Amino acid sequence: MKVIASGVILLLTFSIISFGMPNFANAQSDEPPLSITTDSTIYADGSEIIITGKVKDSSLTDYPQDVTIMIISPNGTIVAIAQVSLDSNNEYSHTFTAGGMMSNGGDYTIQANYGAQKGETTFNYSGSNDSKPVVIEEPVVIEEPEPIAIIEPEPEPIAIIEPEPEPEPLCGEGTVMKDGKCVAEKSGGGGCLIATAAFGSEMAPQVQFLREIRDGTVMSTQSGTAFMTGFNQFYYSFSPYVADYERENPVFKEAVKVTLTPLLTSLTLLNYVDVDTEEEMLGYGIGIILLNIGMYFVAPAAVIIVIKNRIKQQ
Repeated sequence: MKVIASGVILLLTFSIISFGMPNFANAQSDEPPLSITTDSTIYADGSEIIITGKVKDSSLTDYPQDVTIMIISPNGTIVAIAQVSLDSNNEYSHTFTAGGMMSNGGDYTIQANYGAQKGETTFNYSGSNDSKPVVIEEPVVIEEPEPIAIIEPEPEPIAIIEPEPEPEPLCGEGTVMKDGKCVAEKSGGGGCLIATAAFGSEMAPQVQFLREIRDGTVMSTQSGTAFMTGFNQFYYSFSPYVADYERENPVFKEAVKVTLTPLLTSLTLLNYVDVDTEEEMLGYGIGIILLNIGMYFVAPAAVIIVIKNRIKQQ
């Protein structure tokens, strides 16, 4: 009987310990591989959207890699994108300004990608067209006593020599003055990730030129805005990965820089024409696209055919 009683006690003890172990394991795994949060759930036009998060230690890759953050509108359009680096605690943060391409109100989705890990959260945007009713208060009429005229002697004017103001430094297009320095101007449409990684900085002349063409010429017409919306959906689906590989491989970075040179050269043609109507935007835009197709595809194909014919003749 003592042996049977001891066996029953041991069996119950083992069952209790086995039941508690899964709960302990689940408690250790509550931390997601990639977390993402915002400082608020509702934003108005012009508000700052502060995004923070952390990558779990077990999810870190073998080489340094940035976290890609994308803001997606209710209709599935990417309206903003950025790449941020992790700090020493494997945490990241970034600030967007509500507005720009975020024109419609509704629930927006924020997606964060780090390697194979993904995180997601949402917030509500009130929209850029919302306006609060203006309350006009009736003025209160206060009767004032009649002023007593006091005749005072006129003082002799004293000549005051004011110092000449120092000339303020001028910043080029795409930059603004901040703390006495010209820095890149923030815009709600995102940046050119591939060109920034290729030329090393958002302040590079080539990157500023692309930003001026986009904001000052293409986005000035309705057809250009529609084209940029569709192009951003395609471009931001792969550009973060290409930009990461450029930073890892200097040879690939130089190859991309050489490849972008004909495109930048063709876009300079827009500086010498006036694009004021939808028809002009479509005409010049289609012309630029056909010119780049000729430079990147037709011309190389023609060269290859000529070389093959000469080889056959020999």
